[in-house]
Amino acid sequence: LKIDMSFIKAMVNDKKSRALVKTIISLAQDLGMKTLAEGVETQQQKDMLIDMGVDYLQGFLLSKPLPEEEVEKLIGGNL
Repeated sequence: LKIDMSFIKAMVNDKKSRALVKTIISLAQDLGMKTLAEGVETQQQKDMLIDMGVDYLQGFLLSKPLPEEEVEKLIGGNL
């Protein structure tokens, strides 16, 4: 279940957005689904999401967009 970057950006300073992100993660866990947070740009966002139990992170904090060949080199395998 992908969590939109607009919620990720807002959650640091907005209690309602933070509660919504936490609820999405909890609901996904209860349903046996994995969660992916998109648009992670700061260490604070990353830390908060990990504390909430998110499964996957995506965003410029981790890497800029890469061509497929560079991703294969980065993860050491074939896609």
